[in-house]
Amino acid sequence: MSKFLPVALSTLLLGACASQAPHSPSPTAAAAPAQATAAPVPADDNLNAVAWSQTAIEHDLIYLETYRSAQSQLLTALRDKHWDALPADDRIAPYKGLKPAVVLDIDETVLDNSPYQARLIRSGGEYNEADWAKWCKEGTARALPGVVEFTQFAAKHGVAVIYISNRAQDLDQVTLSNLRAVGLPVSGPDAFLGLGTVLRGCDQVGTEKNCRRQLVSKHYRVLMQFGDQLGDFVSVLSNTDGGRAQVMAPYTKWIGSRWFVLPNPTYGSWEPALFNNEWSTPRDQRRQQKINALRVD
Repeated sequence: MSKFLPVALSTLLLGACASQAPHSPSPTAAAAPAQATAAPVPADDNLNAVAWSQTAIEHDLIYLETYRSAQSQLLTALRDKHWDALPADDRIAPYKGLKPAVVLDIDETVLDNSPYQARLIRSGGEYNEADWAKWCKEGTARALPGVVEFTQFAAKHGVAVIYISNRAQDLDQVTLSNLRAVGLPVSGPDAFLGLGTVLRGCDQVGTEKNCRRQLVSKHYRVLMQFGDQLGDFVSVLSNTDGGRAQVMAPYTKWIGSRWFVLPNPTYGSWEPALFNNEWSTPRDQRRQQKINALRVD
């Protein structure tokens, strides 16, 4: 029996160690209190939208598909002297004999601002003009897939490229510099019509782009428009589900030929339409109203 004694003793000792383990401070257990005190990243409804915009190849393919489709139709539109992509209310000058142009929104249509949205998610903050202007001045926004090739193709065929943006007019130089840096054609300062651009005799309501489209109509026959919001194409004065559908109804046949709509799940006029356009409503109440707007059948 003596030769089994060391084994037996070893077994007893191991059992004793095992019975004491839960009460002994392991490295993992010791680290747990420090992890528990770390402030959690606040939940953000925009997380999936921004993650999709930045990582999903489907996002890029939609942009490529849109701009390639537009490019395949551009020369046909150019040859058709009766082709014009401005809504009736914005065509204030006859287009016969005018130079051809395409009109593009900038943010989430031409330039990718998802890093700014990602910063908001990580900080738990919301959009504010100071941080937005700071981001714009960095001038590091990337071009979205397909847009460089399309706009260069347009410029090569004598079609002016005009950018109508709700970036403030005082961001014009940094914006033009960013556009040039990523390879987008910029004919000069007049290619950027930012928020604050004035057309005498036209009263702009809020951030609506109608006055700037009317300004373009004086100089160009517009072949195509590109944007990620209804307001990039037509004025939306009643930002409700019904009002948005009503202003779009006369132009649905233009989608995919004269008007090209890009996806933007991160922000836009569709969002405040869900909480009566009241941004002063507390954030948690806005969120609840968006939840209430969901359809479950």
